[in-house]
Amino acid sequence: MNAIASDMKPATETLSPVVEARGLGLTFHTNDGPVNALSDVNLAIGKGEFVSFIGPSGCGKTTFLRVIADLEQPTAGTITVNGMTPGEAREKRAYGYVFQAAGLFPWRTIQRNVALPLEIMGYSQAERRERIRRTLELVNLTGFEKKYPWQLSGGMQQRASIARALAFDADLLLMDEPFGALDEIVRDHLNEQLLQLWARTTKTICFVTHSIPEAVYLSTKIVVMSPRPGRVTDVIDSTLPRERPLDIRETPEFLAIAARVRDGLRAGHSYED
Repeated sequence: MNAIASDMKPATETLSPVVEARGLGLTFHTNDGPVNALSDVNLAIGKGEFVSFIGPSGCGKTTFLRVIADLEQPTAGTITVNGMTPGEAREKRAYGYVFQAAGLFPWRTIQRNVALPLEIMGYSQAERRERIRRTLELVNLTGFEKKYPWQLSGGMQQRASIARALAFDADLLLMDEPFGALDEIVRDHLNEQLLQLWARTTKTICFVTHSIPEAVYLSTKIVVMSPRPGRVTDVIDSTLPRERPLDIRETPEFLAIAARVRDGLRAGHSYED
């Protein structure tokens, strides 16, 4: 991928938020009683931002992404996606979703996996071919169109999953810990590639992770969440430059942000019931 442009416009402009939550809460009703997954979440995500959500397991990070995607329904407060309800945003294909597992169909080639949402949405064959070509080029998978998922490494499968989410050109990309199962070397490489992809596409990205270094390296904004019920304990605007080689992780500025994230995670445990 090309190097990240260092002269890009700031991500946060005076525009309506892509995602805005106000007093958002979600309680699941189970046979064992209510489970409070989210409580009083207030958050605005601007166009072009890269926002990471970090917190302990069960803190509601994935649940919040699923609320954005209209896969879960909040029980309190409000949330909008591009000024619409999540349901309206889903109908307008306003977001792409990348899950923890690549979720590729083993009987489909890579190009046919990427084509799946385009087929569902009724794109013409010519348009599908062009979008597949373009998105596979974006994730450095040109030449692997006719391979099957089992012929690719885990990192390449995740890149194919990202291509599938990008294929219909939604402005918002939701990523639920997509690199969590990969080894550190592959994860570092994909982190670099994801930043380059973000710079080239100017998408708004919401990214769930358990890794402090990953959150700090990738993000323009880091949302620290408490254990259940998930609350936002800190929102950290990154002061790092947009062009970020991997060795930026050894700089005092990077370590200071990581320390603030770690402190926020520790402080959040005081909310645990």
